[in-house]
Amino acid sequence: MAGQRSIFEEVSDRQKPAATPGGVSAGRGRGRGFLRFWLKSLFVLVVVMIAVGGLTRLTDSGLSITEWAPLSGAIPPLSVEDWEAEFAAYREIPEYQLQNRGMSLEEFKVIYWWEWGHRQLGRFIGLVWAAGFLGLLAFRAMPPGWTQRTLLLGALGGTQGAIGWWMVSSGLDEGMLDVASYRLATHLGIAFLILSLIAWYVLRLGREEAELMSARREGDRRLKGMASGVLHLAFLQILIGALVAGIDAGRNYPDWPLMAGGFTPPAMWALDPWWRNLFENDGTVQFIHRIVGYILFAVAFAAWLAGRKSARTATRGAFHAMMMMMVLQVALGIVTVLYSAPWYFAIAHQFGAVVLIVLILRARFLSMYPVRQSVRA
Repeated sequence: MAGQRSIFEEVSDRQKPAATPGGVSAGRGRGRGFLRFWLKSLFVLVVVMIAVGGLTRLTDSGLSITEWAPLSGAIPPLSVEDWEAEFAAYREIPEYQLQNRGMSLEEFKVIYWWEWGHRQLGRFIGLVWAAGFLGLLAFRAMPPGWTQRTLLLGALGGTQGAIGWWMVSSGLDEGMLDVASYRLATHLGIAFLILSLIAWYVLRLGREEAELMSARREGDRRLKGMASGVLHLAFLQILIGALVAGIDAGRNYPDWPLMAGGFTPPAMWALDPWWRNLFENDGTVQFIHRIVGYILFAVAFAAWLAGRKSARTATRGAFHAMMMMMVLQVALGIVTVLYSAPWYFAIAHQFGAVVLIVLILRARFLSMYPVRQSVRA
């Protein structure tokens, strides 16, 4: 019996392992700081890329390089013979023959450097992504669950390069003076998709996984849904804005709120078949851009009214910031129209879209994952 008591005493006296605080996040913090810094760097580069792409479009530089050479194209012309060869290739396309005939070599160099810089920046972004991704894997510092997400960014970046050439090639066809507007919209849409994913990932990495899991149970589904509606409409408006840029529709009808003295532009359905007007009729495309802008503003205003009633200070602040940027963006759009879209207003309007989409994402994020606050707050 004594032996039996001895056995039971050993079992009962055995020390249980103490609970480890933050067990849900254990092992997940390694590399999160570097991953967040790397994603922020990519975010800045993509924003610069969008701005450079817009300036390339506004300076009519996008068709100055007439071939897609992902590797050898990184080396610019280094001799007089190289420049003459590039210029000769440009003189073969419709943009030169129908619009820029008589352009000098020095003038050609200006638009060439814009497009070369645009492509070079794309290559640099690809290298930064590859260095960060492979580095995190090599040092086994990639947080669990983030390999697929960061790989998706790389896949979208590679796809974007191919879409960029698909866009440029459309402007080399007979009779074309610019790239096809719907291909430009696709190119810009992918850029904003990449930008939005990076911004969302940075927001997630700013808080521990355990905190996000807890906060999600306290999320506001209604606010999340309204913010999602604003986000989708804003993305649609960005695509329509790309169509406007693609056919220079923003430089026509410099009056507001009317268009050429009427609510709708003249000859709104002049092209045949009718659906071409949605992409190629400058009045129709600008009219659609305006109407979707009004709808977006109304939906954002409704979301703001709901968000300002949130009990969470951070959530309320996010919706306030979103609405303030929405007002500013609408004002920028009106001014851009009234002044026939000079490059500085056009770029400011495009940059405003970047800021707005990030603030909408932030409002949606804080609706899903509200920040805890004291009862007094």
